Amino acid sequence: MVFDVSKISGIGPYEVKSEKERDLYLKNGRTFLVLRRNTIELRCDTKLTELLKTKYESVMESRYFGRGGIEVVLAGQLSPRELEDLIRLSYNLTQ
Repeated sequence: MVFDVSKISGIGPYEVKSEKERDLYLKNGRTFLVLRRNTIELRCDTKLTELLKTKYESVMESRYFGRGGIEVVLAGQLSPRELEDLIRLSYNLTQ
């Protein structure tokens, strides 16, 4: 699954920093999304994190954000619309 973050509504200005195997999406110099080939990582509310980890095998604690985020394996368990909502949430949680 390939994401075109520029087509997600409700997201303001951001920068993209490409690294070796990941793209970092930054709002005001702070990362709100880490995009890899098979996973995305984003900031998430702790209660929502626990709910998603319980409900989906493809959701785990983020390697990049730690307990403040989730990593989602793009295996099709979450719909594109759900992932877009999570990306919007992460953007809004980032100061």
